[in-house]
Amino acid sequence: MVPHSDIGEWQPDGTMKIIDRKKNIFKLSQGEYVAVEVLESAYAQSQLAASVWVYGNSFESFLVAVVVPEKQAIEDWAALNGKSGDYAELCNDPKARRYIQDELNQTGKKLGLRGFEMLRAVHLEPVPFSIDKDLITPTFKLKRPQLLKHYKDRVDQLYKDAKMGTAQ
Repeated sequence: MVPHSDIGEWQPDGTMKIIDRKKNIFKLSQGEYVAVEVLESAYAQSQLAASVWVYGNSFESFLVAVVVPEKQAIEDWAALNGKSGDYAELCNDPKARRYIQDELNQTGKKLGLRGFEMLRAVHLEPVPFSIDKDLITPTFKLKRPQLLKHYKDRVDQLYKDAKMGTAQ
């Protein structure tokens, strides 16, 4: 069976030949096209992020992300800022979310990302994306439809908070 991300053509002998990969590109509400894998690759260059899933759609004008932060980075931030708690609790801290978001956007700016490619809100996920949860493939590629289904409520809340100016 051909994965959904491959593009193929039927051969004269009835076989399917894979000729390209479908790109994960979408348009934001203001008409800007976003190549999400490019953004995820850029944001993943930050020392603070173990994994990054960027989300946007044609009904919204900005991007949000679910980030699995590097445990040591969050713990170092907590120590410097007088915060206590375990890793999961720190991931829920609004100031930790703001810190990670700001650092990711700084990384994006250094790499030449444009304004509409910056993250307006992030959710810090303490549990890494896994094959067991069906969120990544065996080759560690993100399964976007499954990620959206898994994080739908969180994504909706990120958009709501960002529009109200309460995104942390």
